[in-house]
This record gives sequence, structure tokens and C-alpha cells, in this order.
Amino acid sequence: MFNLRLLKACISYKEMSFGSLKSVLAEAAIKGVTEARARIFGHILNPTGQRSAHKILRKKLIGEKVSQWYPHDIRHDDPLVMARQEQERLEKLEMLKRRGKGPPKKGQGKKAAKRNKVSTPGK
Repeated sequence: MFNLRLLKACISYKEMSFGSLKSVLAEAAIKGVTEARARIFGHILNPTGQRSAHKILRKKLIGEKVSQWYPHDIRHDDPLVMARQEQERLEKLEMLKRRGKGPPKKGQGKKAAKRNKVSTPGK
């Protein structure tokens, strides 16, 4: 049942006594049974106990189920819907510009104002 190569590696011929031989044989047998059990049941053998991502990777992927739950979004397919949204956006932008709240012209924003404020006192 146990691996003879493992047994030869574990036994030190100079320090062989009956008690240590028995414990080495028991340890080798347990290791062999553990390896066989892992192969049979498809488990991952991790004798060192290091962290691994196997627990996360063995779970089923749920992306397909999540995408089936939500209805199809027609905004991406229908150009009339997109055109209406764009028209609403432009109307809102025009209304903000009339009130003076629209976006600044290029080179006239907050960063440009700060840059000009810093450079003028030094002259």
C-alpha cells in the first residue's frame, strides 16, 4: 500500500530501531492512504498547509445566471432611444449655458484659473 521509495527515504539505516521503524511505517502508510483518497475523490493534496486559491476556483461561475436575471437593455440596440437621450442631454446643456452654469471653454477652467493666478503675482 505504501510507497517503497518514500520508505527508503524516511528510514535512516544507522538509527534503525523497532519503535522508530514502526512509526515510520505508520507515517508512510497514512501518507499513501491520504494520497490515494485525494486521487479517488478528486481532492487537492496540500500537506504543507499553504494558502491556495483552489477553494475559490472550484466554485461554479455565476456570471451567466446573473446576466439571465436582468432584462435586456434596449437602449444599446435602438438608435431612436439613444438619439432621444442625446437630444435631452443637449437641451439640458443649452439651458445650463443660458444660466451661466455650463462647462467652461477650453483653457478657461479651474486649473487654468489657478495657473494664471499663481503666475501673475510673480511678474
